[in-house]
Amino acid sequence: MPSHKHTSLDRVLGRIDTLDPVNLANLAQRLARERRLFEDIFDTLQEGVLLVDADGHIDYANQTAVRILGLRDENIADTILWRLVPGLRPTLETETPIVTREIELTYPELRTLRLYMVGLRQEVTSDPGSAGVTPADEGRPDPRHDHGRSARRAPSAGGTPALPVRRFAVILTDITCDRAATEARIEDERLESLRHLAAGVAHELGNPLNSLTIHLQLIERRLKKPKPSVDTPAALADSIAICQQEVQRLDGIISNFLEALRPRPPDLAEANLSDILADVLDFQKHELENRRIAVEAEIPDALPAIMADRDQLKQVFFNLIKNAVESMHDGGELRIKARGDDEHVYLLFGDTGAGIKQDDLVKLFQPYHTTKPGGHGLGLMIVQRIMRAHGGQIGIESKENVGTVVTLQFPRKDRRIRMLK
Repeated sequence: MPSHKHTSLDRVLGRIDTLDPVNLANLAQRLARERRLFEDIFDTLQEGVLLVDADGHIDYANQTAVRILGLRDENIADTILWRLVPGLRPTLETETPIVTREIELTYPELRTLRLYMVGLRQEVTSDPGSAGVTPADEGRPDPRHDHGRSARRAPSAGGTPALPVRRFAVILTDITCDRAATEARIEDERLESLRHLAAGVAHELGNPLNSLTIHLQLIERRLKKPKPSVDTPAALADSIAICQQEVQRLDGIISNFLEALRPRPPDLAEANLSDILADVLDFQKHELENRRIAVEAEIPDALPAIMADRDQLKQVFFNLIKNAVESMHDGGELRIKARGDDEHVYLLFGDTGAGIKQDDLVKLFQPYHTTKPGGHGLGLMIVQRIMRAHGGQIGIESKENVGTVVTLQFPRKDRRIRMLK
């Protein structure tokens, strides 16, 4: 339970009916000073603070909110917040809504704001002078107030508690500079990734191109000989076969490069991880048996559904199982476990392979970084990209000569919020 500190002002207000005119005047002056103090405090805040009613009329705005929204003091009571931020009103159906979102305003200047709104309830009791207020009058400005903001009173009769008045506290934070800095940083990282990819693909293309050049020169020399030897046809066939292999290798490098550079957006549909995993394990069954890899899978029957692109998740599982298999040179064990909680579904792949050096762990998702002979270094980068496109995450723990555990985290279908960029 929250604690309440009662001040001397609270005690005075508690016996306001017993005060004489002089003490009432002193109390009014004191309340006016308190009000000015709190307004001064709110006006020093860097965030905009608003109090609005259920119709969106602004009852209070501090100086930062006035500046951010381009309001004029004399017209604040005529301003309706829902017109400035149209998407807010449909979210007010719950009893005490809490809304947080980023919005963009174009007036008085282009700004990006983070808006936080929480619903309030305030019990209001009537006074003897309010007997003439009817339900039809609710929400209309009280003519007894001479300030520019609209004041609203709830209907009541005979001094009994009235119905609660619905209001909303709104906090506006200007994040224009932060958003611009974030977008610049993202653009820098994107360009840096492109530079890494371009440098990597240039390096990867070098070896097969050199091999092609050498064997094409050998073919040219043999064809120019006036009297071919008996082994010329076989040598030509070997050189041509090597050229074909190098062309396939070039095609694989370019395909992986394009997959990393221009990822296809996922075609999301309701899916069960256990079904997708079963298809991949069945496809890789013979390779796992030939390499003497024992598979132990613990998948609950009632695993929560997720939204996924089956083909892309098959690519993720295939890459992770392939990495695990290649790390276990003399056979081993692949353990797969699944579990879920109120928010996520988790899938863990654990192997008993050689493990990963700590220095290499931090570089795993960098393009063209590989610890495997003949690896292209884009596999885990593509896996990470697919997981992010599904709103999920990937984590890797490893210890040399012990093994590696890869954890995939997916949002549940009924808890899905947004994709991660």
